Amino acid sequence: MRLREEHVSRQSQPRRRRVRLDLDSLPALVGPDWIDGRLYTCADIFEREIERIFEGGWVWVAHESEVAQARSFKTLAIGRQPVIVTRTDKGELVTMLNRCRHRAATVCQAERGHASRFVCAYHGWSYTPEGRLVGVPQPEGYEGVLDRSALGLKTLRTESYGGLVFASLNDAVAPLSDYLADAKPWIDRFNRQAAGYPLVVLGDHRFQFEGNWKIPMENTTDGYHLPVVHNSYLRFVESETSDRLASVMASDELYCLTLGNGHSVGIFDADAIDLDLPSRKPVPKHYEQLARELSGSLPTADVARILRAVGGVGFNLNIFPNIALSGAFLRELRPLGVDRTEVRHIALGMGGGPAAANRARLRIHEQFQGPAGLGSSDDREAWERVARGARAGGDMAVLLNRGVNRERAAGNARRAHATDELGMRAAYARWREVMADA
Repeated sequence: MRLREEHVSRQSQPRRRRVRLDLDSLPALVGPDWIDGRLYTCADIFEREIERIFEGGWVWVAHESEVAQARSFKTLAIGRQPVIVTRTDKGELVTMLNRCRHRAATVCQAERGHASRFVCAYHGWSYTPEGRLVGVPQPEGYEGVLDRSALGLKTLRTESYGGLVFASLNDAVAPLSDYLADAKPWIDRFNRQAAGYPLVVLGDHRFQFEGNWKIPMENTTDGYHLPVVHNSYLRFVESETSDRLASVMASDELYCLTLGNGHSVGIFDADAIDLDLPSRKPVPKHYEQLARELSGSLPTADVARILRAVGGVGFNLNIFPNIALSGAFLRELRPLGVDRTEVRHIALGMGGGPAAANRARLRIHEQFQGPAGLGSSDDREAWERVARGARAGGDMAVLLNRGVNRERAAGNARRAHATDELGMRAAYARWREVMADA
């Protein structure tokens, strides 16, 4: 298939020439600036994504602050496979399959907590936080046929960077540092919103929507939708925030940048790229009350640093495939089916920082991303409309060509305007690469 010819024909025809859906030719369903609509709707494609992308590469599983204490844990799934993320007594982060080595029952049912042992509720086999098998009830009958040392919970590759914990079911996966590529300095910049304190999870909420996981993945660096989808939010908030977000369409200093391996960053407020640098703008009026509260107990320099950081950074960072570092929060994607995705929005704060500052951050989160916030409800409605619309037209192309003729090289990366679809093109280039790799 000659992709450029497909691009030309697509501009003049409502439907492309139908590509026979052969799982060995899935890369042909992604062009340089379009994708086949069946990437949103085909169950066979979804199953291959689970196998190749989620169970074959690095997947974000936790923030270190969620398992900060020895013997703390959280449970989730990597693709279809249930796992436990724990911190051992030695402080090591471990990810294990949530499956008893006896008869395959899960050994941990809670979403999070602390445990000195994980005990299977079926026959009582028990395991330490690092996965060693230490208890087998009624051992009579196992003489000479049970090697406990070989029957610990299966551990997975687990590595972290900047407080972000990733795991992989693939023992041969490249080191996480290589995978994150040029996203690492942006993770460092994201963490500066803690104003010198540790960045920690304050809480989270989750919801499901009827659509494919790639639809919200695309949204992270999509500046084009801001003044349309979030028009009600722009009319609701104070003029300083509204003017800043509305300027995304017109400002030449706002951009999107590829970072390797499908990652990208969208800059939506150039003044807040690096919070260690002084702001070019005055402190917003809506922070005046917070400034007064902080001034009662902190030096002037500390107050200024916190006010600079409390609203988060001015960019959204997309780490392929399932985690976004967006302004002041994290967005985790959990694919449940081809047409069902769980979205987890994670509020972040300053560990050990002033209570007033963390309250302010929670109010910001609630206003936009919270269950009653304007941002999440707007986005979810848009995503579900995409999912419904994609059922029409079958293999009709989804266009990702905004700004394709004005993107340019930026060292080893590509750069385009913040409203261009460069981040989506980068993510699908990675998708194409992984789905072609047997």
